[in-house]
Amino acid sequence: MPYHAWRPVPYMALALVAACQRGERPSAANSVTADKPSFANPASAALRERAPATFRARLETSKGDVVIEVQRDWAPLGADRFYNLVRSGYFDGVRFFRVIPGFMAQFGIHGDPQVAAAWRDATIPDDPVREHNARGTVSFATAGPGTRTTQLFINYGDNSRLDGMGFSPFGRVVEGMDVVDRLYGGYGEGAPRGRGPDQSTIQAQGNAYLERAFPELDYVKRAGIVTR
Repeated sequence: MPYHAWRPVPYMALALVAACQRGERPSAANSVTADKPSFANPASAALRERAPATFRARLETSKGDVVIEVQRDWAPLGADRFYNLVRSGYFDGVRFFRVIPGFMAQFGIHGDPQVAAAWRDATIPDDPVREHNARGTVSFATAGPGTRTTQLFINYGDNSRLDGMGFSPFGRVVEGMDVVDRLYGGYGEGAPRGRGPDQSTIQAQGNAYLERAFPELDYVKRAGIVTR
């Protein structure tokens, strides 16, 4: 199942590539507001804004663009967290570190270990499950009840079996599902069950570890709220 291993649980289950360092600028369709908050402090009031009832977020990935449409009434707390992470630029440079073809693509651990550590315990309460984990839907990964933080997954197929485990979809891919299908999944399941990245090492070393040991992973170049 989708999981994050930030707390000791039974096995169930990027360095920051900043746009300014790459000399890149967000496109108009992806740009966030001028008062773009910092994602360095999860407790900041600027990162706790209520999301619009419906909005779209664009992820510019190494394989192409993906647009996620969020319906806040599906999972209000999850929608709010995603909205604030996107508009702050949190996902820029983040790797799709666990891609299981036919199952799901997981991402959301920040590439800077200091940022990842700051968000490690910034949990949000669970939302009731109102929508099925169908193909293209997006949910937060967990390490058990009450542990949602920043990790997300996009469902590749009908994963409605996850509904009863508390995974609450808050949105759906409406453009670019073919891009999601092409994300590199050759590393398979994460360690220790498979040969993919180890989440605790991602937490400790960030993108430096992923770039060195898993260079084929796809990633989010930048993300933003669609403004037009």
